[in-house]
Amino acid sequence: MKIIDTHSHIYAEEFDADIDATIARAKAVGVEKILLPNIDVASVDRLHNLADTHKGFCIPMMGLHPTSVGADWKTQLEEIHNQFLQRQYIAVGEIGIDLYWDKTYAKEQELVFEEQLRWSIEYDLPVAIHSRDAIAECVACVRNVGAEKLRGVFHSFGGSVEELQDILSLQNFLLGINGVVTFKNSTLPVVLRQTDLSHIIIETDAPYLAPVPYRGKRNEPSYTALVASKLAEMYEVSQDEVGQITTSNAIRLFAIN
Repeated sequence: MKIIDTHSHIYAEEFDADIDATIARAKAVGVEKILLPNIDVASVDRLHNLADTHKGFCIPMMGLHPTSVGADWKTQLEEIHNQFLQRQYIAVGEIGIDLYWDKTYAKEQELVFEEQLRWSIEYDLPVAIHSRDAIAECVACVRNVGAEKLRGVFHSFGGSVEELQDILSLQNFLLGINGVVTFKNSTLPVVLRQTDLSHIIIETDAPYLAPVPYRGKRNEPSYTALVASKLAEMYEVSQDEVGQITTSNAIRLFAIN
């Protein structure tokens, strides 16, 4: 089975002790690429170091995460933008709006998100969107900047049928599905039956959101196999077919060679 983990933070400190073993386990289950979204200015060097050490396998994105938007957002945004002048990235990410943790900088999050959406048009790159408790707000920002000029993924999708339909109405956006789909109380299996695998890519969001039976523990790219297994069960196809379709979707969206 071939899989691309389209969203993973394995450059984080949680993997310092066993990053090589983590990557080896991923390759052993068929993971062919791991895409690395940035968080903030402080994470850039760690991101670059991992991408350079595992060149062609760990591929970096660049962006400012919504929960990193604070009083210094203008300075951080400028420093993040400067990264695009220094090297190439596969996407603008992780960007978006998060209204779950703190709404103090909600307006600033929208400004930062829309500015980074404009970067994606400027550099002709897809976007990886974080939309926790803010799918409607993110869809509105995409439409405001220009949905016809944008493409990307709503990472860690966990919304309703109505929110699913809003995302798919944008035409050029996919759904990033991770370990949440395996949770006992998750509504995702029901919601996702309103679409098909042509709109789905697989991710982990490691070290977060580990699938059953590892829920609550550190997530890692090898667990994409468990997400693929759940999707195969839901859509009544083989895991190989899930891997083939979602990998093709990821290759097309991110222009992976």
